Amino acid sequence: MVDPAMIDDAARLHFDALVIDGHADTPQRFVDEDWSFSDPLGTGMLNLESARAGNLAAEFFAIWVEPKAWRGRFAHRTLQLIDGVYEQLRKHPDTMRLGLTAADVLQAYRDGVFCILLGLEGGHAIEADLGLLRTYHQLGVRYMTLTWSNSNEWADSSGDLDDVTVTHHGGLTGFGREVVREMNRLGMMVDVSHVADTTFWDVLKTTHAPLIASHSSARALTDAPRNLTDEQLRAIATNDGVVMVNFYSSFIDARWRAGWTATQAERDILYAAAAKEYEQRGEPVPYHVPMAVDRAFYAEHLSASLPLAPLNSLIDHIDHVAQVAGIDHVGLGSDFDGFPILPEGLRSAADLPKITSALAERGYRAEQLVKLLGGNLLRVLDEVQAHAAKE
Repeated sequence: MVDPAMIDDAARLHFDALVIDGHADTPQRFVDEDWSFSDPLGTGMLNLESARAGNLAAEFFAIWVEPKAWRGRFAHRTLQLIDGVYEQLRKHPDTMRLGLTAADVLQAYRDGVFCILLGLEGGHAIEADLGLLRTYHQLGVRYMTLTWSNSNEWADSSGDLDDVTVTHHGGLTGFGREVVREMNRLGMMVDVSHVADTTFWDVLKTTHAPLIASHSSARALTDAPRNLTDEQLRAIATNDGVVMVNFYSSFIDARWRAGWTATQAERDILYAAAAKEYEQRGEPVPYHVPMAVDRAFYAEHLSASLPLAPLNSLIDHIDHVAQVAGIDHVGLGSDFDGFPILPEGLRSAADLPKITSALAERGYRAEQLVKLLGGNLLRVLDEVQAHAAKE
């Protein structure tokens, strides 16, 4: 039986700990919705107020370029999103700060300033050009997810392996291995979320620095290609990397995944209708448009028959990664603002303390929680940059 005092201690510990989240898609809101980080949350999951309420000290903002709408303009969209983040930093100089190193994150935490870090989601954004990779690093990008749900010219994704119209490489190409080595040299963390299994093992053979999975859950619990197998979890631990668990219900709850997937055809029709006005103007469809469709569809058609995934499903995944990979190799990678519906009990970053309390109920001790909440990711960032300094 868990001592109630331990749970109370966990709540206090959460507000004393350095809490870092590995992945949020919030930059799209800055650019596409003319929304500011200090504005009310609205339909989103993360803003300055919710971060403070949940004691979230630092966040990796994902720079994600939709690969179909922005084809031929990947770098343009990447720079647009990075600029959107820099505009937020300009508008909030007293409350937000860009982090480039582990020391920057720690200093911002001591100063009581929210620390923003940048992660590039999807290797197609470098347009098969190492010069662009280096430019993004100079602008502050500190990790890159090698693929998104689309395979690119040099790496296979887990998201389109069944698509016969897509050219696959059996993992990494020779240039893909160059990308990994250049990221090692720069001190940019290599992120294996979204990659195909073959790509994962090629990356592990190529890298000379610890890896991260910025927003991936456990395939043993929910059979989604985006999730990592136990063998992969152990491999990342051997590599001294870290796996940050995704909060999306489809990745953490098999029942919810099956129910949601069964409605895909219906939602596709609604997506197409919502996209028409943008397509008629020749404009890319902002991500908040299909997200709004999903939320409305769930509320109207599914909320009664498909209840929200329980918080315990998320805790099960965090616990599984910790048990398989070890407590030194697990963290939080919410994917806030990257999907429409959070699990039960989570509305925004303000609810992060519930995760800490739930883990305490399962017997996690203070020193373990400190690692999980941010210490592990900070260690890997520091190790990757220290490795680069030696090259």
